[in-house]
Amino acid sequence: MSPVTGDRHRVVVLALDGVYPFELGIPSRVFESAAEHYEVLTCSVDGGPVRTNSDFSVAVEHGPEALRTADTVVLPPFDMSLLSRELPAGVAEALASVPAGARLVSICTGAFVLAAAGLLDGRPATTHWALAAVFRQWFPQVALDPDVLFVDDGDVLTSAGAASGVDACLHLVRKDHGTAVANHVARACVVPPWRDGGQAQYIEQPVPEATANGTSATRQWALENLHEPLTLGELAGHARMSLRTFARRFDEEVGMSPGRWLIQQRVARARHLLESTDLAVDEVARRAGFTTGTSLRQHLHAAIGVSPLAYRRTFRGETALPSPGR
Repeated sequence: MSPVTGDRHRVVVLALDGVYPFELGIPSRVFESAAEHYEVLTCSVDGGPVRTNSDFSVAVEHGPEALRTADTVVLPPFDMSLLSRELPAGVAEALASVPAGARLVSICTGAFVLAAAGLLDGRPATTHWALAAVFRQWFPQVALDPDVLFVDDGDVLTSAGAASGVDACLHLVRKDHGTAVANHVARACVVPPWRDGGQAQYIEQPVPEATANGTSATRQWALENLHEPLTLGELAGHARMSLRTFARRFDEEVGMSPGRWLIQQRVARARHLLESTDLAVDEVARRAGFTTGTSLRQHLHAAIGVSPLAYRRTFRGETALPSPGR
């Protein structure tokens, strides 16, 4: 789609039953902060009030006919209990009226609507990380990436949960009108114009529960000694197994190699320390079992796409600014 020029670009937001009020308001808040370039309309599939996932409904000014005039259509998320592999007839009919050249944008569970309509077949896309397993099961034809904040595939853009809708809309402003306009909008909304990393830094990754057999006791021992080097030979020795048997058993029980698991647990330990302490990065690295602060930076960036200090700022705020050398 070519950059927006000339008359104002019309963004039409389709509110479905169970819509999340916060995300419903994101397109209006972001795009109307550049009102000289955009106008935003909100519609429902029948022109009537829309029930939200909270204890109130919202009255919208437009019916599905507004979709026929859209340059961009945004689908905010709705309550997970309403997710379905099939589109309700009214939603399918509404989407069918969208002009062929219009840009489609989803926030969080809105991707399920696009996928159910077949509009994501063979495309890269994302949605909220907590729904990735369900999405993959229902729509295996979509190339889902649950680690990113949004995926721009030209005329279709999908974004992750909640605030990632802000990231996606700002990205579109930047794409349409450049960095200066996008930065102006970000300042008006009091949000960062660009966030480092992706969803990976917010995903909960619990350690597999220990069981009475196999490698569970060794895994627990390893967690208690993450600050030590912990070679594969030491792990196998603790489990009283040969290297080959231990590696095979470990993969069967955990779904990954011992080395990969150790790195994952060390990253998790480092994240906890960055969130809960003011320790210098080198000390966090030592306690998590990384040899140096440089090693921690490399592994944390590979895992979640941000540096230790950027991660700490995200989860502790500016009140946790490090002292020199941290």
